[in-house]
Amino acid sequence: MSTLVLAIFLPFLAAVMIPFLYKYVQKIHVGWFVILVPTALFIFLASFIPAISGGEVIEQTMRWIPSYGIDLTAYLDGLSLTFALLITGVGALVILYSIYYLSLKEPIGTFYTYLMLFMGAMLGIVMSDNMLVLYVFWELTSISSFLLIAFWYQRKRSREGAKKSLIITVAGGISMLVGFIMVGTMAGTWSIREVIANVSMISGDALFIPAMLLVLLGAFTKSAQFPFHIWLPDAMEAPTPVSAYLHSATMVKAGIYLVARFTPVFGGEAVWFWAVTGVGIFTLFWGSFNAVRQTDLKALLAYSTISQLGMIMSMFGMGSAALYMGYSSESVVYTGATFAALFHLVNHSTFKGALFMIVGVVDHSVGTRDIRRLGGLITLMPVTFTIATIGSMSMAGLPPFNGFLSKELFFISSRDIAEASFFGLGTWGMAIPIVAWVASVFTFVYAMVFVVRTFLGPYKEEKLEHPAHEPKPGMLVSPIILGLLVIAIFFIPNVIGNHLITPAMSGIFPTFAAEGEDLGTYIHAWHGFEPELFMTIGVVLFGVFLFLTRRYWSGVYKLFPEKWSINVFYGFVLDQMEDKSTVITNKYMTRYLRDYMIYIFVFFILAIGGTFIITGAYQFTLPENAAISGFEWLIVLAMMTSGIAILSAKSRLTVIVLNSILGFGIALLFALFRAPDLALTQTVIEAVTTVLFLVAYYFLPEMEKEDASKKTKSVNLLIAIGVGLVFTVVALAVQGNKAFDSISSFFENSYELAGGRNMVNAILGDFRALDTMLEVIVLLIAGIGIYTMIRVRTAKKESDQIEDK
Repeated sequence: MSTLVLAIFLPFLAAVMIPFLYKYVQKIHVGWFVILVPTALFIFLASFIPAISGGEVIEQTMRWIPSYGIDLTAYLDGLSLTFALLITGVGALVILYSIYYLSLKEPIGTFYTYLMLFMGAMLGIVMSDNMLVLYVFWELTSISSFLLIAFWYQRKRSREGAKKSLIITVAGGISMLVGFIMVGTMAGTWSIREVIANVSMISGDALFIPAMLLVLLGAFTKSAQFPFHIWLPDAMEAPTPVSAYLHSATMVKAGIYLVARFTPVFGGEAVWFWAVTGVGIFTLFWGSFNAVRQTDLKALLAYSTISQLGMIMSMFGMGSAALYMGYSSESVVYTGATFAALFHLVNHSTFKGALFMIVGVVDHSVGTRDIRRLGGLITLMPVTFTIATIGSMSMAGLPPFNGFLSKELFFISSRDIAEASFFGLGTWGMAIPIVAWVASVFTFVYAMVFVVRTFLGPYKEEKLEHPAHEPKPGMLVSPIILGLLVIAIFFIPNVIGNHLITPAMSGIFPTFAAEGEDLGTYIHAWHGFEPELFMTIGVVLFGVFLFLTRRYWSGVYKLFPEKWSINVFYGFVLDQMEDKSTVITNKYMTRYLRDYMIYIFVFFILAIGGTFIITGAYQFTLPENAAISGFEWLIVLAMMTSGIAILSAKSRLTVIVLNSILGFGIALLFALFRAPDLALTQTVIEAVTTVLFLVAYYFLPEMEKEDASKKTKSVNLLIAIGVGLVFTVVALAVQGNKAFDSISSFFENSYELAGGRNMVNAILGDFRALDTMLEVIVLLIAGIGIYTMIRVRTAKKESDQIEDK
């Protein structure tokens, strides 16, 4: 196995080993062992930075399903490396933080198992070149995040939040899969790189735009873009380490990665530009606007994350305009937006990860996250306050923090795109920098709320569950590291810009890179007295004003009452679907076998019989059939007599005997038609079935007289006649209309093909091996379920006996 593929599967291997390790090291926090996995992966991946920054691309393939062109191809370029370093680097810090956050009394073995599953799935997404493999990992992130969000499953809100995230992200993932299938069908390949190389061949296809929209739907749901953002605030019910990892550096960035990776495919289209830019810029505003009204620190950060993701998404949309322009000096202006998006993606992971951890520290120390109960913590928790200030001011876009640099680039990009004349920007372009500026004002306001309302003002000890105090030093190590990165990136931004962001740009604009264009951007804090500087000053001044006067204008939120929110609409639709489905289910789930058989047989008559009538496939010629011998007539007549006699039988024993005549009659026909294997199988099955009927008959109550109406009997008779006629017509039509050669000649060679002299066994064991294996798995699962129920019932009886004693 190649090293890159092994790197993807290392977290999965760790997830398998953690339960066994946890069993033997319960006195030691298992997190100390788990942290070795992301740390080793981070060091391993970081070793590729010199090669990747030098223009190399690493590709390693492990064969999986070559007949369908599906292989595990690990593809490492600047874009995937940037995301992979965030996944492993932030992952290591989150695990270190969780060691002090989670008590040994918690099921931490389960927690780290889920976390490793998620980490492996995320690495699989960003390093997979095959679209179908990417989709498999994509859905694994949805499942593992569901398990992480519902970690405290005893809480109803945790379960509801996990369910909501699963429903929305999986629905988007399915639409993305359909889009992938369309792209693969158009391009004739599942390789993303090959699709990018041949994009000119598929751009005019009728499926191109539908495929684009379906892929975007998957990206928007995963990255919590409006109106699919509603799952993210509810997901905050997860433990804080989960929030710091999933919702700042990894899961929500999966949608961002998808947009970045497929920009070379769809980026030159106006639909892509407006969908990505428009949804992103509105999500930026809506998230920041709603963050101000929150009273829970994690909810505030949740809406902040939504807003920041919208900002990153909008910049990718603006940057895609360069592909419409083609390689030219003018188009390079717009690539700066993509550079800013990648740079802010890194910055957001640092300051937002630190802020989530700080919220966990506050909650862990004082027992609440409610802003209305907090205040005055600065003197009692000075280290926590310092990190919170660094993260908040970076989020607000102030110097000397890294968020300022990427926010300035954002303002520059929005101003440049507003001056463009294509895609209808001459009419609507000015709305982009205006909305960006207004959203940035609200971003500054909620950053002030986070710091001022939590750490300044009067200390309200009577409203806290615990007296305020700094946590154990170990819990502060991870947020301190992230806080130091926030400052360090401000002073040396071009280290990341040159070695990570610029190589990532080559993956998004491969044609530009092939032309020798330098896609990098020199990052510096001082741009001179340019419009973006005045926009930042305006954000600060107006933001301070709004913060100080928020009690006078907060009534604007009453214009958006909760009962009209998308969240309430989602709940209403879900409840209606559940209620209606219950009504519909009760209509056909009557608990009567007769009703179920009627549904099946009526559907069979309508579907098969109707198809035969519409297509005219019921034609057949009887004279061409072989002659029927007298012995065969006797067997058939005996079976017909038995079948009719069953209807009027008064005794169960008589029914069993007559039913056995039918079964053994079929076995005789198999023998006459030279199918000894089938005859033997039918004989064994019929004998066993008869014995089982007789055993069951012994324990059944007395047979009651059937009290069915004439209408019921008439319906039964019509259905029986209909099914019989359809089966007969199908058999005769198939016999008289052979469109293809019989497949039996293929199976006759079973000894050479499968090494089995018994054709039936060869079909079951080799030709239908996968089907048979799945049937065995179903039986195994059913057996495990029955065994578990017996164990639970036995344990309950033993418990009751102990209580009685």
